Amino acid sequence: MAISKTLADELEKRRKVALEGGGAKKAEDRHAKGRMTARERLDALFSAGSFQEFGMHAQHKTRHFGMENKSIPTDAVIAGTGFIDGRPVAAFSQDFGVAGGSLGEIHAKKICHALDSAGKAGMPVIGFNDSGGARIQEGVGALSAYGQVFYRNVQLSGVVPQISVIAGPCAGGAAYSPALTDFLIMTRENAQMFICGPEVIRAVTGQVTTMEEIGSAQAHASVSGNIHFIAENDTHAVEIVHRLLSFLPSNNMSDPPHRIEAELSVEDDPALDDILPEDPKLPYDCRKVIERLADDGDFMEVAADFAANIVVGFGRIGGVVVGFVSNQPTVKAGTLDIDASDKGARFVRFCNVFNIPIVTLVDVPGFLPGVNEERRGIIRHGAKMLFAYASATVPKITLIMRKAYGGAYLAMCSQDMGADRVLAWPTAEIAVMGAEGAVNILYRKELANAEDRTAKAKELADEYRAEFASPYLSAGMLFVSDVIQPRETKGAIALSLRALLSKRETRPPKKHGNIPL
Repeated sequence: MAISKTLADELEKRRKVALEGGGAKKAEDRHAKGRMTARERLDALFSAGSFQEFGMHAQHKTRHFGMENKSIPTDAVIAGTGFIDGRPVAAFSQDFGVAGGSLGEIHAKKICHALDSAGKAGMPVIGFNDSGGARIQEGVGALSAYGQVFYRNVQLSGVVPQISVIAGPCAGGAAYSPALTDFLIMTRENAQMFICGPEVIRAVTGQVTTMEEIGSAQAHASVSGNIHFIAENDTHAVEIVHRLLSFLPSNNMSDPPHRIEAELSVEDDPALDDILPEDPKLPYDCRKVIERLADDGDFMEVAADFAANIVVGFGRIGGVVVGFVSNQPTVKAGTLDIDASDKGARFVRFCNVFNIPIVTLVDVPGFLPGVNEERRGIIRHGAKMLFAYASATVPKITLIMRKAYGGAYLAMCSQDMGADRVLAWPTAEIAVMGAEGAVNILYRKELANAEDRTAKAKELADEYRAEFASPYLSAGMLFVSDVIQPRETKGAIALSLRALLSKRETRPPKKHGNIPL
């Protein structure tokens, strides 16, 4: 039976209402501020013509107080699936131009549908958060709706990658959904994320603060560590999503998008021989090492502004996608503190659940000493690194470049913590503690009797390094697989990765381990 003109016109009319959202005026206002509309974000995200929307005709006509019979096109959120570089991806985009993007029962059902679809089909899910929060008029129903979203975020954790883009306000309970996802991207302007705003904080505690101080992208990237990337605008945020997905598998049953060629190049890189300064006390930027190891120098750093004494991110070595974890000697001498431990452990666990091999670069003098660190729980937080590495079953390759002392040596994935290969440069020092500290403990009498205490301390420290911290000592005890020249590093790691791609490791049956949180 042919569709009558009346029915066809009705369909087009309804589609027009949904596509217009908050109307042309609100779209113009957003453009004037350099922001995209909810639909424009999805158009930029997906390959042209590939987005398939569901729930377009959801127009919740609520009977709740103050909104009787008010029509809310699409119920203020657009959801569906599309393709990015040929891969299916689910997404939702909250529409601030419609009822402030507020979340109600139908709004949440659409988000839950997107999350459910992602789980069933094994595809990543991207969420654009731009909402005034819970729809107050719907009362506890709106709170229940948030709970349904949170529950699905948790169920999908470790099943498919979840990426959140904070592109507008994300306040109160709404902030917990992005916090439950794997990666958060936040636009520098026009976006805020907080539980209690400045006015509430002042009213309850008397403390005076600003949105810049507690809810801005910079605050979350550098202080709280709640977000992983700052985007300059919506377009940049979409670019970050695309690049991030280029390193990630679609789900936990798939391999990452390796680019493995039939022939593996294992050529030496002489530039690595000159990376380390001659003085072992001088710092250097570990990113220079990572960029020499990563194919074409392509390294995507994650959470660059938070806990900068540890560097984490994605790259490829010999075409194999890897997660890099490295101490950063230019910040706090590369020591592990509370924030660095949290950052490193979280990244290692992400790599493990999504089958991404881990390459760990070690130059760590120890855990950061201090009363504040001890009182805030460095033991508990440092244990997260131990737990994360020990529980990871993906290929793990460790390179010791310089210092590897004490418990921090273990926390940076020693062989005892499950490393499949441990390589060391001739400059490596592997010991219970640094030479200077050991000398002060072991050779007190010799130092006390020396005419030139400084010269004697240096002599004893050199002897300690040679006898007790040499990489050859550890290699002789099979704690180190091989001692190699820096120039040989990329080839050695590439060969190890290729050999370990078929690694299978089973663990005792259990629900999950109890990580020290």
